[in-house]
Amino acid sequence: MAKRRKLGIVIFDEVEVLDFCGPFEVFSVTGGREGLQPFDVFTVAEESRPITARGGLSVNPAYSFESCPSPDILLVPGGFGTRREMNNAKLLEWLTAQASRVELVLSVCSGSLLLARIGLLDRLTATTHYAALDELRSVSSSITIDSSRRFIDNGHVIISAGISAGIDMSLYVVSRLLGIEQAIETAQYMEYQWQP
Repeated sequence: MAKRRKLGIVIFDEVEVLDFCGPFEVFSVTGGREGLQPFDVFTVAEESRPITARGGLSVNPAYSFESCPSPDILLVPGGFGTRREMNNAKLLEWLTAQASRVELVLSVCSGSLLLARIGLLDRLTATTHYAALDELRSVSSSITIDSSRRFIDNGHVIISAGISAGIDMSLYVVSRLLGIEQAIETAQYMEYQWQP
């Protein structure tokens, strides 16, 4: 098995619950039945305080930006909070710094708006939640929008469409890094109907 990768998931107020919990589940259970733990999955927020996710769910981030270990993979979820966070200089600076050094940057749903805001999607193909496609177009005209796919692999940056599509993307990432058999086993464990 390859090295254990640290996978940081950014959370913020009004983050969409399944956007981060779906991928968290995929990566945290991968390899579990074989006694393996290829991913060290954790949440990170700007500050060490409870985050109020969509629907009022209160979440305690494992780390703040200042205390966070350097992730190998960074996942940016979406939700209504992304519209506010697009103007949060501290978050954007932190994302920019992390994106320049991590192995992979992943986004789910309107998390793509944050990646677009820091210029990470310029000249790439991207998608997002169907209700945020026009917003994504308005951030940068150099992004090629493809709303027909549930996720798009641009190499260093992998983008998924809305909410549950993040699970499909995460299973794809497992297959890319650890092989298709591991991804299928993870989907079976989750009782999730996944089409590789």
